[in-house]
Amino acid sequence: MTRSPRLLIAGFVGYVFGNLPSAGIVARLAGGAHDLTTEGTGNPGAMNAATVLGAKWGAAVSVADIAKGAAAAAAGRRVAGSDGANVAATAAVIGHCHPIGRRGGKGVATSVGQVIGTVPAYLPLDAAVAFGTAKLPWFRSRTRAGTHAGSVVWVVVTTLWWRRRWPNPGGGEPTWLLPVGAAVSSAVIAGRFRAEAARVAAFTETDGSVDGVAG
Repeated sequence: MTRSPRLLIAGFVGYVFGNLPSAGIVARLAGGAHDLTTEGTGNPGAMNAATVLGAKWGAAVSVADIAKGAAAAAAGRRVAGSDGANVAATAAVIGHCHPIGRRGGKGVATSVGQVIGTVPAYLPLDAAVAFGTAKLPWFRSRTRAGTHAGSVVWVVVTTLWWRRRWPNPGGGEPTWLLPVGAAVSSAVIAGRFRAEAARVAAFTETDGSVDGVAG
């Protein structure tokens, strides 16, 4: 099979991984009495799961979402090598944020899995930038600020990784698809944050309630 069909298959497989309803599965394992898309912030993510279901279930959602991105990269690598890993992991983030037939999450944890599966040596820096930015006091939404800062640095660093051919142990050969995947997933995540902020703002105006957007 030639390269292009293999990459298409890798992308499809990654999107299927991203579509797995990890938050819904965890909610059912927690007793099935809660719907994360209608309770709390309404976002089917780890922070909202922690608020609605408890900390251990929130951690379970986070681990499951990270695993989706990493597993997609591993599957994509088997199909089409390093480029397949990048395509599949990016598609997993897209699938998580924009699944078929239900509300998606924001993709942050799945993008961590993308990092683990495509450029694992970058993970400590990714975590340091995101958490460091989130601790700064002058951002209204610290989670959003940390995520966006981490995304910008990720795109820049993966571009350098590709252009300078830095070693990428555990992640395969860094090609142009590495920074492209980082940019695409970052843009998708940023779009989900904007959409959630708009949804909460509209809900606040009509209902008079105030929910966060970090869940």
